[in-house]
Amino acid sequence: MENLWALLALVFVALLIFLSKLLYKRTPERKLPPGPKPWPIIGNLNLLGSVPHQSVHLLSQKYGEIMQLKFGKFPVVVASSPEMAKQFLKVHDMAFAARPALAAGKYTSYNYSDMAWAPYGPFWRQARKIYLIQVFSAKKLESFKDIRAEERRNFFSSAFPIRETGSA
Repeated sequence: MENLWALLALVFVALLIFLSKLLYKRTPERKLPPGPKPWPIIGNLNLLGSVPHQSVHLLSQKYGEIMQLKFGKFPVVVASSPEMAKQFLKVHDMAFAARPALAAGKYTSYNYSDMAWAPYGPFWRQARKIYLIQVFSAKKLESFKDIRAEERRNFFSSAFPIRETGSA
C-alpha cells in the first residue's frame, strides 16, 4: 500500500512538471552583442587601463563596432564607430531614451517628477518643452547675463585668491 502511494505521488509530480512546461513557455533569449567574458564581481573593469578610450578601442578591434561590457554588475553597450552611434542616437533613440529608476531620482525629485529623472513619455516631453520655452530661451538667458558674469567673477576670486607679497 505504501508503494502505491509513493508511485502515485511520483506520477503526480511528473504530471505537474510536464503540464508546467506546456503551459509556461520560455521567454526567448535576447541576442546580445559580442564582448569579453566578465569576471564575477568586477565585470570587465580589469580590461580598462589607465587610458580607457584606448582600451575600448583595442577591444573594439577584437569584438567589432558594437560590443557589450560589464562594469561591475551593470551591462554597457559600446558603439565604437560613427555609424553605430548614429544607430543608437537617431534610429533607435526611443529604445535607449529611458534611464534606470534609481533611489536618487525618487528622493531628490519627488518620485521622479522632474525632467532629469522622469522616464521618457508624455510628462517628460511636456517638461522638456517648458524648460526650452521658459528657462533656456534666448531672452531668459540674456536677462541672466549680468548675474552669470558676477557669479563667474565671485567663483574665480574665491577659487584663486590673490596673495599679496610684501617686498622686504
